[in-house]
Amino acid sequence: MTAPSPEDRERVRALVESQWREPVTVVFLTEVRPEFKIPGRRYDGTVKGKRLVRRFFYNLLRGIVNVPVSAFLTAGGGQIAIFNFPTYDPKVEGPANAQALELVDAAKGAGSGWLAFTESQVAVVVDDRIRWQSTVPHHNLRKHQLSWPDGSTYTYAVKKEDGEILLALHKRKLYGESDPR
Repeated sequence: MTAPSPEDRERVRALVESQWREPVTVVFLTEVRPEFKIPGRRYDGTVKGKRLVRRFFYNLLRGIVNVPVSAFLTAGGGQIAIFNFPTYDPKVEGPANAQALELVDAAKGAGSGWLAFTESQVAVVVDDRIRWQSTVPHHNLRKHQLSWPDGSTYTYAVKKEDGEILLALHKRKLYGESDPR
């Protein structure tokens, strides 16, 4: 998915609002490939102990090809990719079979997507389709983090403008102001 336009945001908002029948806040997830800190999963989310030989050769090839290609492609843009970190690194933490895995597993194949939420619900929208939805776990707007009752968490990365939207929502909740929408 490419960088979102305001029309994309409005289309996603309209899709989710038509199903939930309440105002929705929508933020673009810059990356849905978090680091995993879950027992039984590798850092990239794959299950440990499966396809070890294939995985070895894949990682070897990926390292040989990606380093020079990444440096070449990003050098022209004036910034090196290894220094271009989001404000919050996306990650999933929790016990084996964590509840947070449902959200991430539903969206990680797309690489990016939309997080739509209200006070009572949350959804991941990819390619104008809701891939996952649930009642809201605890949502820390300031830290860009969703937490579930089993102790698992998903910290997501957003672009600067979406970070500002989340911070404004956090301040409104903190100080009891009404939503201007």
